[in-house]
Amino acid sequence: MEITKSIITINDYGKINIRLNDIMKSRNITRNYLARTSNTRFEVINKWYNNEVEKMDLDILARICYVLDCSPADIIRYEKDNSK
Repeated sequence: MEITKSIITINDYGKINIRLNDIMKSRNITRNYLARTSNTRFEVINKWYNNEVEKMDLDILARICYVLDCSPADIIRYEKDNSK
């Protein structure tokens, strides 16, 4: 089987955006509250909140979803590069 796609630059394939801050604001939940209830360090929640996650920890994602009673699709969005 031959692979025909390759990654050239980040702009060619889009990016993942984490929208945790939007969900938290709409529910009036603080980062401190989410950190305490999900048993996660504040610094980790803060990275998710500010869309600064470099590597996704699925356990953290599951904890966040459990506390917020939402699905990963509510938090994570894939955005294509439409500049071409």
